[in-house]
Amino acid sequence: MTKPQIEAFFDEATWTVSYVVYDQPGGHCAIVDSVLDYDAKSGRTSTRSASRLIEFVQGHSLTVEWILETHAHADHLSAAHYLRKKLGGRIAIGAGITQVQDVFKGIFHLEPEFRPDGSQFDQLLHDGEAFRIGQLNAHALAVPGHTPACMAYQVEDTVFVGDTLFMPDVGTARCDFPGGNAHTLYQSVRRLLSLPPDTRLFMCHDYPPAGRAPAWECTVQDQRAHNIHVHDGVSEDAFVALRQRRDATLDMPVLILPSVQVNIRAGELPPAEANGVSYLKIPLNAL
Repeated sequence: MTKPQIEAFFDEATWTVSYVVYDQPGGHCAIVDSVLDYDAKSGRTSTRSASRLIEFVQGHSLTVEWILETHAHADHLSAAHYLRKKLGGRIAIGAGITQVQDVFKGIFHLEPEFRPDGSQFDQLLHDGEAFRIGQLNAHALAVPGHTPACMAYQVEDTVFVGDTLFMPDVGTARCDFPGGNAHTLYQSVRRLLSLPPDTRLFMCHDYPPAGRAPAWECTVQDQRAHNIHVHDGVSEDAFVALRQRRDATLDMPVLILPSVQVNIRAGELPPAEANGVSYLKIPLNAL
């Protein structure tokens, strides 16, 4: 087994962790959960975070095979479209994205030309589907619950879990977005925690409690022993009750409205209007 090499990039503005996972210097790689910087006050985008990924990929002479999205994020914009233009590769997401697109096409009243069929992505991955990153074996693991489209990616002994799990002292993802379901999330989490105890898990976000620096790597064993929401011994009913109580207290993410509009388009901005400017919509009283 070739052991994957992993470089993490933490975005302090959105608490997001992006990854480059590769087989060897000069080899092949996948980029997981990239960030397109967005200033909500001015409506300006920038590619500062994406440039860090590009510099690493080029500095290690890597060929990008995949640009992977674990789901249509609600807390940051994806840089997948920009990265594909700069580095190549195929943008992939779980096949459940079509459900998310269908819901949000209605919420945002998107243009008739927007098709909720996943065609904005290069490949829709199904549960259990195998693919390769150079010498690395990888496959998709469907982990719905946070959203219907959530997909984890197992690369040899490592899993990129998206928002399904956070570090053990933070817990699990919320389930109150359209299509979310706490019962489904519990089953998804237990699926991940049935992997071998030493399996390495990499988070998409960290929201560290006071006194702890940001972190994003742990093991299945760590989660089973210490996750504050779903450690071993927590029943499905207990988890669902806890998750629903907590979700009822949470505000919507600051960037949910801009990010979802971009992320269901594989990171591409909405089409420019007659004046050459792209616009994001703010639906009133819709969420």
